[in-house]
Amino acid sequence: MNANAYRIKGKIRTSLLLKWSIGLFMLAAMPAEPVTAEALAVQEALGQESNTGGSRSVAIVIDDFGNGMPGTEEMLNLPVKITVAVMPFMPSTREDAEHAHEQGHDVIVHMPMEPNKGLKKWLGPGAITIDLSDEEVRKRVEEAIDNVPHAVGMNNHMGSKITANERIMRVVLTVCKERGLFFLDSRTTHLSVVPKIAEEVGIPVLMNNVFLDDVYTEQHISKQVSVLRKHLETHDSAVTIGHVGPPGRKTASVLKQSIPGIQDIATFVKLSDMVQQSMGDPFILPNP
Repeated sequence: MNANAYRIKGKIRTSLLLKWSIGLFMLAAMPAEPVTAEALAVQEALGQESNTGGSRSVAIVIDDFGNGMPGTEEMLNLPVKITVAVMPFMPSTREDAEHAHEQGHDVIVHMPMEPNKGLKKWLGPGAITIDLSDEEVRKRVEEAIDNVPHAVGMNNHMGSKITANERIMRVVLTVCKERGLFFLDSRTTHLSVVPKIAEEVGIPVLMNNVFLDDVYTEQHISKQVSVLRKHLETHDSAVTIGHVGPPGRKTASVLKQSIPGIQDIATFVKLSDMVQQSMGDPFILPNP
């Protein structure tokens, strides 16, 4: 789609996006990474409800697709719809995105962003780093979106330094708005400016509530599922993030065992469902 077409789509969405207000964010104290049972703090979208009408909803997001990582097939074959976060410019980026889309899962861009700690080589190609100009940030975000088929949203891969930077996040979120994507803040830092800038730009934003596998053991992953369930006892919705890769098969196994119990108290939805529910009107998503 050319630039003029994207601008036209942007105008169509404008009236819908104006419905966003600060009430959407309901800001609470945001925890430092990772979210644990001892430091569970939440931030959720106003009016999020499940498809069953009034019951709780939960979205599973699985990061780090795109490199043929362990757990890829196990995650895609979970018995509920999930949101698949695919890194751009990787060996299996397009294959994983196409496979996920064919199975009815959401696909989002897992955008590499510079962290406060760690090596830049861990980020992969096309990463957003603090030294880039606005023009280069825009270019890299647009290229990443183009590289991930069927993407309807974006979240950050690492990115504790970038998601705390207003200049860069304003560019990132502006491009997402122009391209019809929502943004999920993975919340790798309590200093994130994403809610503030998203409100300014007028873009749908969701927030991660629980990291499942920041420690690569089934015992810890099961503990984090308990944190998720506890959150759902008192909140209408939750977003939880797991990963393919080193913990992939363990996380998939724990999720498969845990899904029936969670379904007793909540409905599993995709992130795009949460966005549409919180908007109050149909949100025009790309790549239908």
